[in-house]
Amino acid sequence: SGLSQEAGSVEQLSLHCAEGSLEWLYPMGALRLRLAPRLPPTTAAVKDRSPHHITACVKPSGTFRGAQLYLEKEGVLELLLPEVPRPRVRCFSWLPREKVALFLQATPHRDISRHIAAFRYELRGDWLARPALPAASLTREGVCRPCNDTEILMAICTSDFVIRGSIQSISNDAELQESVIGVSATRIHRQKFPLFQVGGQPGWPAGNIRTPLRCGVKLGPGTFLFTGWLHFGEAWLSCAPRYRDFQRIYEGARRTRQNPCEFPVD
Repeated sequence: SGLSQEAGSVEQLSLHCAEGSLEWLYPMGALRLRLAPRLPPTTAAVKDRSPHHITACVKPSGTFRGAQLYLEKEGVLELLLPEVPRPRVRCFSWLPREKVALFLQATPHRDISRHIAAFRYELRGDWLARPALPAASLTREGVCRPCNDTEILMAICTSDFVIRGSIQSISNDAELQESVIGVSATRIHRQKFPLFQVGGQPGWPAGNIRTPLRCGVKLGPGTFLFTGWLHFGEAWLSCAPRYRDFQRIYEGARRTRQNPCEFPVD
């Protein structure tokens, strides 16, 4: 609100929050959104080590119209979201010392009354602690692979959700390049938001977990321990060992006192 609405105007704003949304009604002119998240100290440079990257992701609304979104890094513009973009998440990274901004430029239209340029964003500091794109057993290089024992033990301690359950269905979305895993939960160990609610089998919570289509997740029997992160309000898979394998890994770490946190095993 409060923009000049002049065709050639550029309004300057700063985004300090770690995540949020922007809705620009009837776009005219341009918005320059400086990315200045309040980051924890872990993102600063460590002695004798390179500083960690900061990562941001943007997701357009289904009604994104009337503008194009650019990434401005060190004075160079790169198109992130064209007008009427596909509903995909775009992510990018930069070093703490680099100057970056989002440049939202209105596209000329005779009638702007029905145009709304809206998107959600997430800013993360020490993204090296989790995959740049939360996904099923992704390495930081983006290659799908099973989690090793150490990654599984860390996942149960740090993930946004830890769910014990079974796979009920798998559906693939070719446009979004995502697979959606339908999970019936027998026990909810942790969830930051009510992702899994009563449904499916009588009295058992159910929910969906996403993973990139390229990981080729398949329907399989048995009980799994699903862990992962919230990404734009949706659950994304990190590690999902079979529960009996997790029990073996955890008990071995507990005997040698190498388990990073306490976890109920039965």
